[in-house]
Amino acid sequence: MTNDIPYSLAQGALAVLTLALPLHAAAQTRTPQTVLMSPNERARAGQEQLGYADAVVAGDMIYLSGIVVGKAPDETSLETGFERAFRRIGAILERAGAGFGDIVDMTSYHTDVVGQIDAMSAAQKKLLGSPPPAWTAVQVVRLLPDDGIAEIKVVARRSRPAAAAK
Repeated sequence: MTNDIPYSLAQGALAVLTLALPLHAAAQTRTPQTVLMSPNERARAGQEQLGYADAVVAGDMIYLSGIVVGKAPDETSLETGFERAFRRIGAILERAGAGFGDIVDMTSYHTDVVGQIDAMSAAQKKLLGSPPPAWTAVQVVRLLPDDGIAEIKVVARRSRPAAAAK
């Protein structure tokens, strides 16, 4: 037996890795195809001014920017604001090729974590279903915009091709 066989296998493995590296790198690059900006003209202008996107797709992972939760002047329930934020998250996930069941990690930032956690939990259970994603809740002093009471950031795994751009 000669050493030619292991060398040939090593050459083959190296060739496969060399070919795969550019594909992996391309999947991680921010491009117009992997960066999801808001379809709403006004919201998109704000995103472009501040320099952020609704989400970025990297390979099969989707990273959403935080969605701020607010309470409308006529609302008495915090849950309504959380439901509105989760529906917006759902719309972004849909554009990226995922749904609520594809969320793997969620971080929420609260100006009053004790006063808001039950409302967020109720909205989350109602819209995300079971089993739940991993979730970390953090108390913060302030959010942008000033009337924001909480912000929800999620990471999801893409389960289907992204929705066609409209």
